[in-house]
Amino acid sequence: MKIIPRSFYERNTIDVAKDLLGQVLVRKISGKIVSGTIVETEAYRYKDDAASHSFAGRTERNKAMFGEVGRVYVYFTYGMHYCVNAVARDNNVEAGAVLLRALVPKEGFDFMKRQRNTSVESNLTNGPAKLAQALQITKTLYGEDLTRKSSLYIVEGKQIKKSDIDIRPRIGIRKATDKLWNFRISKNTL
Repeated sequence: MKIIPRSFYERNTIDVAKDLLGQVLVRKISGKIVSGTIVETEAYRYKDDAASHSFAGRTERNKAMFGEVGRVYVYFTYGMHYCVNAVARDNNVEAGAVLLRALVPKEGFDFMKRQRNTSVESNLTNGPAKLAQALQITKTLYGEDLTRKSSLYIVEGKQIKKSDIDIRPRIGIRKATDKLWNFRISKNTL
């Protein structure tokens, strides 16, 4: 499995969000591998995206979005959930990231079930907070380099045809709701 290089993330955030579909998120923890195929993403940009954490400028929380592409941006939300993003943007934009919204588990089912306290496989990683909990992703991974073999990285998986991608509004936001920046692999494709 070939790790996706940094140059992959040095492009338009929207294109990266689409192209991450079908790739494999790998979590190495306690000597074990836990992984899943990325099946849903959302793009978040900068000044043209009022829903983005970076819209109002750089803060301690969102500084990863302004940093080196191919790094992890993890944030805590609703006082109880972590969500994981891949920093991605072209050189003309100051900030951007792709929220990883859902996976189809590949390796480490038992680990994920223990983390999520469920035996229902369809409920393990079908949301951004569930995904982070199942793979034990917390703020300790903030800034991790996705482009090298580390505690969290992304490897090449299956290339998804554009016709097999559902394009929808992003979920759970109140601003910039007109942007169709939620991307999901059609249910019958994977």
